[in-house]
Amino acid sequence: MMLAGYPRGLFAMSYSSVLYQWWSPDPRGVLPLDRLRVTRSLAKSCRRHTTSIDKDFDAVLARCADTRRPGGWIDARLAQAYRTLHERGHAHSVEVWDAQGELVGGLFAVTVGGFVSGESMFHLQRDASKVALVALVERLSETGQPVVLDTQWCTPHLASLGVVEVRRRDYQRMVRNVIDSRPVL
Repeated sequence: MMLAGYPRGLFAMSYSSVLYQWWSPDPRGVLPLDRLRVTRSLAKSCRRHTTSIDKDFDAVLARCADTRRPGGWIDARLAQAYRTLHERGHAHSVEVWDAQGELVGGLFAVTVGGFVSGESMFHLQRDASKVALVALVERLSETGQPVVLDTQWCTPHLASLGVVEVRRRDYQRMVRNVIDSRPVL
């Protein structure tokens, strides 16, 4: 059901013990790959960390689903759904490692063709989740194909990174143009 929802502009969140509550905000937050803002301090953080993709999906998911996090929305059943999507090649993680080899940040996303839905991020060190975002954007840019990087909402924090708001009909057109392309991750 989740994979059927993304092309229609829908995504699932756990809410009040309901496995899936479907959301489709209007306007929608989207990060154009060429608009990512990397400050000098973020660039310095990128140089201090190493990143990987899909090296430890379960650890990233567990950190993102930590119930002690404010606003946590990933319950055990939804976490299992993301694990299943990962096993099927539709969910991917970006891990951020410190100099000692410790996992200090990351994000995970769901992909369908050239559509990428950033689902959740975490950080244990300053800027570590942003470092993961920079790594994801770099990887997606390397594909050379059109990509829609969906952030769902455009918060002030995300806007500071380059996320823009897109009206629903424009968003749906953008998604239709990339959903059937080859996978980007």
